[in-house]
Order: sequence, then structure tokens, then C-alpha cells
Amino acid sequence: MKSKLFIFLILLFGALVACSEMKSHPMDMSQAVQSATTKADHEALAKHYEETADEMQAKVDEHKQLLEQYQAKSYLYGRQAETFKQHCQTLINAYQIAVTANRAMAEAHREMAQQ
Repeated sequence: MKSKLFIFLILLFGALVACSEMKSHPMDMSQAVQSATTKADHEALAKHYEETADEMQAKVDEHKQLLEQYQAKSYLYGRQAETFKQHCQTLINAYQIAVTANRAMAEAHREMAQQ
């Protein structure tokens, strides 16, 4: 049974990775951060970080909905329900950290733009 679950999770992960949209940064971030000197440069970086935070917040919301589904109807998922709940909670926490970090970076670049 454990091997079937393991295989199922690997296949599920593979399907999610294959279906996910890999979006590259619209700018070379290391170069953009190092060369940011003007107000416009910092505002562009702030906008980028804010957009990234919004994308991460959408992921948080999505996984909160999934977690609610797993909690409300755990009987549909059998023994895997707890694993799915834990997985969602881990992703929620990770994405929330990313939201906070990106919003902080956006705010820092807005402050730099004002100077």
C-alpha cells in the first residue's frame, strides 16, 4: 500500500510540474537590483516585487481552498487526507513567507525611489 501511495504522489507531483507555467522574470533581477539608481528603476523593482507578492498571495488563497476541501471531506481521500492537509499547510506557510518578503522588498524600493 505504501508503495502505491508513493508512486501516486510521484506521478501527481510530475503532473503538477508538467502542467505548471514556468514564468521567467521579465528582467534580469540581479542586474536590475545592482544597477538601480534612478527613481524609475526603483519604482520598476517595487512594481515587480508587488506583482510577485500578488501571485504568491493567489497561491496562498488557492491552497487555503484546497485545505478547506481536504478538511471538510477528508473521508474522500482516505489515509492520504492527513498528508494532503499537511502538504497544503506547508505550501501556505511557504507562500505566505514569500508574500511578506516580496512586499517588504517592494516597500524598500519605494522608499529608495523617494530619496
